[in-house]
Amino acid sequence: MAEAPRKLDQLDVLLIKALAENPRTGFLELSRVTGVSRATVQSRVQRLEASGVITGHGPNIDLPAAGYPVLAFVSLQIAQGDLAQIATELARIPDVLEAYGTTGASDVLCRVAATSHEGLQRTLLRINEIPAVVRSTSVMALSEVVAPRYLSLLEAVQRPRPTRVPKSSLDAPGNRSNDEREGRYSDT
Repeated sequence: MAEAPRKLDQLDVLLIKALAENPRTGFLELSRVTGVSRATVQSRVQRLEASGVITGHGPNIDLPAAGYPVLAFVSLQIAQGDLAQIATELARIPDVLEAYGTTGASDVLCRVAATSHEGLQRTLLRINEIPAVVRSTSVMALSEVVAPRYLSLLEAVQRPRPTRVPKSSLDAPGNRSNDEREGRYSDT
């Protein structure tokens, strides 16, 4: 069972960044990169996993390179109270990469990948066959403007320094924010 959500500190973000850049990195290498002990690194990574912050260490997949160059976003209006049925049915369609319950004009927003325009049409027809779908609208992606990301969000926030990590270990070149490099860091 996941622990309660917790605030991330500088070391947490540094570890997440190092793992994002190379998911195969071991605790010893993470220790070298962060300048903290292997035991501290292992404990922190295990805590980030247990709390649900780190959900996996798998590779990122480039869908076009893997043979799925067509990407679309599909908005669904569904029958009142049928979100559970929609979730079950959408999970059965491999081309549906993710789906979210939403506010606004639609009830569910899906991201769908396909090998071709014809493949996308087959997927859209399959989605429309779900009894709870009242109406669907699809929009094809033409290009990726901003790739899926999360590190910029985590790094944008001034984070507290870990309490038991020596100050110098997080101050190695490349481990500090612009504010810190320019002397604007505050321990408060």
